[in-house]
Amino acid sequence: MSADQNGAGPSRRDFLKTTTAATLGLSLGPMIPGAYAAGTDAIRIGLIGCGGRGTGAVLNAFEGAQGVTLIAMGDAFPDRLDASLAQISKEHAAQIDVPKERQFTGFDAYKRVLETDANYIILATPPGFRPTHLEAAVAAGKNIFTEKPVAVDGPGIRRVLALVDQVNSKGIGLAAGTQRRHQTGYLETLKRIQDGAIGSIVAARCAWNQGFLWKKDRQPEWTDVEWQLRNWLYFTWLSGDHIVEQHVHNIDVINWAMGTHPVAAHGMGGRQVRTGPEWGHIFDHFSIDYEYPDNVHLHSQARQIQGCEGSVSEALVGDKGQCQVDKYAITGPKAWKFDGKDNAPYVQEHTDLIASLRAGKPLNELKTVAESTLTAIMGRMAAYTGQPVLWEQALNSSEDLLPKNLAFGPMEVPPVAMPGRTKLT
Repeated sequence: MSADQNGAGPSRRDFLKTTTAATLGLSLGPMIPGAYAAGTDAIRIGLIGCGGRGTGAVLNAFEGAQGVTLIAMGDAFPDRLDASLAQISKEHAAQIDVPKERQFTGFDAYKRVLETDANYIILATPPGFRPTHLEAAVAAGKNIFTEKPVAVDGPGIRRVLALVDQVNSKGIGLAAGTQRRHQTGYLETLKRIQDGAIGSIVAARCAWNQGFLWKKDRQPEWTDVEWQLRNWLYFTWLSGDHIVEQHVHNIDVINWAMGTHPVAAHGMGGRQVRTGPEWGHIFDHFSIDYEYPDNVHLHSQARQIQGCEGSVSEALVGDKGQCQVDKYAITGPKAWKFDGKDNAPYVQEHTDLIASLRAGKPLNELKTVAESTLTAIMGRMAAYTGQPVLWEQALNSSEDLLPKNLAFGPMEVPPVAMPGRTKLT
């Protein structure tokens, strides 16, 4: 049992107060002045994964600080790279220096990007590749902005957690796409929670419920692998299912508030509406009961079903009040409502990372995003199998979802998980 489960070490509130104060100070500190000379102040981006999120992350970094250029790009598909480069070039041509010799495609494109002199790597491929790309980027000594989640299974999380100390020892900066941790309203709200505004947390709930997302119709010339890659949301080996790929944001907020991760998960889910083969094999709804230390429970919902009322939210119940975290509102004796100006968190996360690099105090957010990712994975495992799943079971699972020797060609779609039949590995 870890220290945060048996009560050893600093209290949860002391831990939270320290970590949030540090983040708040960085996020709300002075903006980076003027221009920067070449050298450590010059941010040279290498983009790995040129889809919408990767493209957006580059634009966010440009907005987040000065002295930033894009110098290398890599993606599995040439058309994705070309479209990304064209979009970024519309308004930022002066910040782009990506000649043909630094445009890389194929499954080894990430290696080629890491061989350039880029010093700020954006990892935005489907999450199934994240552990491999993180390992390579850390080995290359690059500063990293990694999108969430950082893995899709227990073996992947073990690989990622093994990198945490390496990031520190190498002086690498690493921020993750859990942007609520860089959002003014969330930071102000969590600071008050950690200062005791609602007392001790006794229960929590969170949700990401919405309609359908995009999908791409299969083209005759696509192999099985290309079709799955271009529709990566709908295949667990690539996305982790939507509880991992999307709902991890809300789960991360609860872990942040609790100052720890859950010890167990019980859950259910299924595939009620998106039942055709065009939707891959993932579920379209989840309901998970997470148990945290001290018998505190989180009710977690995740749904992607068209025509249903949506909710993207996080809430906390304390013994002295309640907090609707996403509304920045506290009720009870210490009632409070955030009335300040919120920021642009997708931009701020790059501002904060770049500021930390230039100050010589690099961020390292890898452990928190890895733990939130595993929390989501644990919930998926519970729903897929119908079995209770302990934290240690999820972490030590042998279920490695990434195909070996991946190449364009045939690949069967795994069967839809069936609770009571699908085994816990």
